[in-house]
Amino acid sequence: MSLSTSNKFGKISIGEEAVQIVASHAASECYGVVDLVSRRFSENFNLLMGKTRRSRGVVVQIVDNFIYIEVYVVLKVGVNVEAVKKSLSDAVRFSVETFTGMRVKHVHVNVVGIRV
Repeated sequence: MSLSTSNKFGKISIGEEAVQIVASHAASECYGVVDLVSRRFSENFNLLMGKTRRSRGVVVQIVDNFIYIEVYVVLKVGVNVEAVKKSLSDAVRFSVETFTGMRVKHVHVNVVGIRV
């Protein structure tokens, strides 16, 4: 499904994968984030085979033009987990809202692990 909006320039449609790429890039730039990881076996298998997706570690659902985002991350040892989760959520929300021009309903950050 894609996001659709209209303005004086016409109708604009943005696909889920584009939103995933923007969210993934914003999440990987945050302090304390070591890596984004996928929860799907097929994506992890493709990573082993050398094929990477730029939107790895992010799941986007669009329901009635509301955006719901889940991010799966590995954090750095020694960081305040709650502070990094809040910062990550705010950064992803800001980036996606700026990119799409629409409101993000919810960003859920899942910490999968902690690495040096």
